[in-house]
Amino acid sequence: MTMLSMNEVTTYRWPFEEDVRNYVEAGYEAIGLWRPKLSDYGEEQAVDLVRESGLQVTNLLWAGGFTGSDGRTPDESVQDAIQAIRLAGALGAGCLVIYPGGRNNHIYSHAERLLRGALDQLHDYAADAEVVLAIEPMHAACAADWTFLTDLESTVALCESYSSPFLKLVFDTYHFGHDRAVLANLAELVPHIGVVHLGDRCESHSPDQDRRQLGAGRLELAELIRGLMDAGYTGDFDVELIGQEIEPARYQAILKDSLQFFERVLSPVRGR
Repeated sequence: MTMLSMNEVTTYRWPFEEDVRNYVEAGYEAIGLWRPKLSDYGEEQAVDLVRESGLQVTNLLWAGGFTGSDGRTPDESVQDAIQAIRLAGALGAGCLVIYPGGRNNHIYSHAERLLRGALDQLHDYAADAEVVLAIEPMHAACAADWTFLTDLESTVALCESYSSPFLKLVFDTYHFGHDRAVLANLAELVPHIGVVHLGDRCESHSPDQDRRQLGAGRLELAELIRGLMDAGYTGDFDVELIGQEIEPARYQAILKDSLQFFERVLSPVRGR
C-alpha cells in the first residue's frame, strides 16, 4: 500500500523524538529518516522509538560519497554505507538513499568506476539485509556536492546493468518534475523507482534547492503523482522540503498541508 512519509530534513530544527511525536499526531503513517538525527539520539534507542511509534520507514538518508567529494576515501565511504545498510535493515526501511558523490575532478568514466566498485561491494550486504539501495540523480545545477549522475536515463541504465531488485533509484520531483519527456515515459521509469521524493519549485534549480510546499510552486505535482500511479507505481512518497520558506514556526502547518494535499491528489485514484 502506498504511503506518504514526512522526511526529517523538512523539520530540520526539531530533534528526532519531536519528529516522531509530531508526525504521529499529524496523522502520518510513515517517516523518512535522516542519519544525523538518529546518531544524535542514539541509533539503538531510535530503532526502538520508531517501532513503538508504529511509523513505517519509507527511506533512510543517506550513504555514499564514493568519489571522495566529501573528503573521505572510497573505502571509508563503503564502510559507512555498510553501517547504514545494517541500520536500514534494523529499521525495516523501504530503501537506503545513495548519493554517489560529485565528479571531484574525475572524468565521468572514472567516477562511474568508483561508484560501480562500491556497489559491487555493497550489493550482497544489501541483499542479505533485504535493503534496497536507491541511487538519487539530481539536476545538474544542484549536483556538484552530491552526485555526478544528473539525468534519469543514465541512472536507469546503471540500475538495469545490475538487474537486481536491491538496486533502484530515487525520483525527486524537485529535480525532474518539470521534464515533459520524463512525464511522457513514466511507465518505463516506474519499475526502477525505490521512493519518490516530493518537493515543489518556483525558482530555477540551484545548489540551495529552495523548495516550496506541495502545490505551492510551478510543478504539476498532482498530475505527476497520479501519472506515476497510473503507470503502475505502488511504492511510497516522501515529502522532502528545504529552503527559506521552510521555517520552524511553520512546521506544524507544513505537516498538515502536505498530508491534505496528498490525500486530495489520491482521492480520485483510490475511488476508481
